[in-house]
Amino acid sequence: MKLPHFPPSIRCLLLSGILFGGLQAGAQVLAVQPVNIFLHAGEQATTLGVSNLGAADTAVQVRAYVWSMKDGVESLTPTHDLLVSPPIATIAPHATQIIRLVQHGSPAKSEITYRILVDQIPPAAAPGTVRIVVRLSIPVFAEPMVQANPHDTFHLENAGGKLTLVGVNDGNRHDTLHDIELKGAGGLVLKPVASNSPYLLAGSTQHWTLTGHPLPDATKQLTLTAVGINGSIREQVPVVSAP
Repeated sequence: MKLPHFPPSIRCLLLSGILFGGLQAGAQVLAVQPVNIFLHAGEQATTLGVSNLGAADTAVQVRAYVWSMKDGVESLTPTHDLLVSPPIATIAPHATQIIRLVQHGSPAKSEITYRILVDQIPPAAAPGTVRIVVRLSIPVFAEPMVQANPHDTFHLENAGGKLTLVGVNDGNRHDTLHDIELKGAGGLVLKPVASNSPYLLAGSTQHWTLTGHPLPDATKQLTLTAVGINGSIREQVPVVSAP
């Protein structure tokens, strides 16, 4: 199958070769499209394209997991509710393998979230060559049969100077939060560390570790601004002592 064009804005590339102490590494490059998958209400099947941008055949394994979040900790649980076909494939150079995704049943009241893991299966390394396994993780959002929206509430936990923004989504759809910022009196500005995930899944709690100046003891609330899937967010966030 001919390799499709991937615009830079949606291209997801991972190189599995690096140079160690003069040893030449085996370089493999994969791309996926789309990088986010949405199963709309009543839709039970879709496809994922996995492309080999390298110069040699590459084998991949594809698996589906339920993606959940509890108290800010994300977890993946193997599932048969979302089937992938084929689960293992060999992709020729500059070719694309189409992976079919089929969900059993549609969510009734709340969005279900999955992740598709695409693992490269490297060939045996030749002498003097280092090969590193590549993994791509693609989120899948299965919409319910009813209208779905996130409903987020926030508070700031202060534990001995360690500040954590806690978001609770009791809605029935995930939110994706970007450009989070908290401001207070005297020019105080707090932002999440770069490694924090932007996702706040339906019925879940997310924690964002904040960086910035120490919070004055008398501070009772801060102003939160962010951008979610429904647009701009601006609200007052209470400061509480961490449990």
